[in-house]
Amino acid sequence: MKIVDVGFGGVHQVFLSPAKDDRGSFSRIFCREMFSEAGLNSDWPQINVSHTLQRGALRGLHFQEHPSDEAKLISCLTGSVFDVVVDVRRSSPLFGKWRSFELSEANGMSLYVPAGFAHGFQCLSDNCRLLYLMSANYEPTLARGVRYDDAELGIIWPLSVSCISPKDSALPGLGAVK
Repeated sequence: MKIVDVGFGGVHQVFLSPAKDDRGSFSRIFCREMFSEAGLNSDWPQINVSHTLQRGALRGLHFQEHPSDEAKLISCLTGSVFDVVVDVRRSSPLFGKWRSFELSEANGMSLYVPAGFAHGFQCLSDNCRLLYLMSANYEPTLARGVRYDDAELGIIWPLSVSCISPKDSALPGLGAVK
């Protein structure tokens, strides 16, 4: 495993180093010691899986407010996604800036998203399955989000949105973030 700081407010790429043989491969997606040495969260009390059926479907942009703000380690187990992180820390010089990454079964890259970032993704293929390691339990009263097509963000999604939840399409713009 290799952990690389992308120079964007604590976001890191995590590259797998699969051990391969005739049966296939084996990869470690998390190592407490390596994450601690890199100054990253190494406590994951909640692990989630998201399965999105349709190419073009969009989920996000989600985050949780303090005191349950959460870091995430996100891996794409099947398919391919256009993954977006947005800095929603009002005190940050990067506030409102975003970066995108392609996460896929083929490239085996995971993304470490620190607390204070909204996260979302759009499926580039059918049947995308993502694994999320979460540093905090889900707290519905602290769950927040930013609208995916907010003009202030100016995110350029690669595909037309084929499916989005009513909840996500009703999220407020960046201006509503405290």
